[in-house]
Amino acid sequence: TNPGFVVRITQAGLDYAHQHGITILEKELAQLKLPDISGDFRVLRVGKVHYELSRLRLRNFHLPYSRISPVPNVGLQVSISNAFAELDGDWRVKVFFIRDHGSFDLKVENIYIKISLRLGSDTTGKPTVSTSDCSTRISKVRVLFSGKFGWLYNLFHSAIESNFRKILERKVCDSIAESVHNDLQTYTRTLPVTARIDDRTGIDYSFVAPPYATAQSLDTGLKGEFYSLAHRSTVPFSPLPLSLPSDHDRMVYFGASSYFFNTAGFAYHKSGALVFEITNAMIPKDVDFHLNTSTFSAFIPQLEQMYPNMPMKLRLSTPTAPLLDIGPGGISLRPVVDVQAYAILPSSSLAPLFLLSLVRNVSAVIDVRSGRIVGSLDVGRIKLSLKDSVVGTFQVRMLQSIMNIFASNILLPRLNARLEKGFPLPLPDRIQLSNTLVRFHQNFLLLGADVHFQPQ
Repeated sequence: TNPGFVVRITQAGLDYAHQHGITILEKELAQLKLPDISGDFRVLRVGKVHYELSRLRLRNFHLPYSRISPVPNVGLQVSISNAFAELDGDWRVKVFFIRDHGSFDLKVENIYIKISLRLGSDTTGKPTVSTSDCSTRISKVRVLFSGKFGWLYNLFHSAIESNFRKILERKVCDSIAESVHNDLQTYTRTLPVTARIDDRTGIDYSFVAPPYATAQSLDTGLKGEFYSLAHRSTVPFSPLPLSLPSDHDRMVYFGASSYFFNTAGFAYHKSGALVFEITNAMIPKDVDFHLNTSTFSAFIPQLEQMYPNMPMKLRLSTPTAPLLDIGPGGISLRPVVDVQAYAILPSSSLAPLFLLSLVRNVSAVIDVRSGRIVGSLDVGRIKLSLKDSVVGTFQVRMLQSIMNIFASNILLPRLNARLEKGFPLPLPDRIQLSNTLVRFHQNFLLLGADVHFQPQ
């Protein structure tokens, strides 16, 4: 399935996420719980020696050098080098009937860790992440024992250090897998795959396929479809293939296709949201006319005879869902609007007068603000035609100026007020966007931004 919306995380974005991830991982590794160690060995002219190492405490675990890389057909790979840790603990020794105890310090250096992350999605379209592979290699362990028999431990430190190395290598990967599951997986699940916009509509941002890694970025295809909350129906058109340009100046890019925006028109039309009623009370006070039959009788003389000095109501609706075009020059649409005029009788019932078809060229300005796509519309002159009339025929061009005022001063501000609220972008928790850009391409809109993560 072609996505209606594409999210790209560039290497800069991955590096930024990686910085925060490494900080969390350092804290997790510094809390490693290590088991007690015991064993026996023989010493020439001394005999059997039994030792116990207990209360092992990690003082710190540092990951100074690391890198994250997208690996095509695999996912992400994190490489950590020259990491080091410091531990201390207690020891006990028994040689024949002699017992002693003391403390020890342990330094682990030149730790190399390689982690492969598998990225996917579940049946609900939410992202998934897991550790597909982890390897840890420790090249240097140094143990220094204090106490009366410290010299004995130091003579046979190699056996003890080898034991430490094996335990740490296993524990490090176990801790990483747990951190990926508890921290990273939990956080990625905060990415909303559905977003409620208002009382009528929502957006479906579910994954249509697992994230795809290239040598320079991580791309994710989302459904990118608006839908009616009351009744979700199949959209009568399909998304075209969407391929983002090779821009890498920002941390993240969003590709919003014409399909994404056109499903908005379809959903709002389906939910009945594209129906507007204009009454005299809604006309701005600085406009020098009233919405009544006396005003319109100047253009339709027979109106005053049939419905003398009665208030009127205009009902604007779209016979079909409006469709827009996106090109290098911007966004444009040419919606068709039916304008049904009524006379409001003394009984408050409505008497139909005439039905106009209104066609108008509309252009849109798009921006990104507070993690939302916001916009505003600008309209050109309208073209009117008469579709039906109860009051006889008349020259519709005479109503051109009035309809322009209604559309520009009443309808357009209402639409722009809604667009000013915006539509949410698919962002996980505590993410803020900055340094945004907006570019138009054939059949899609490209939004770019840098990312700031707000820790809890």
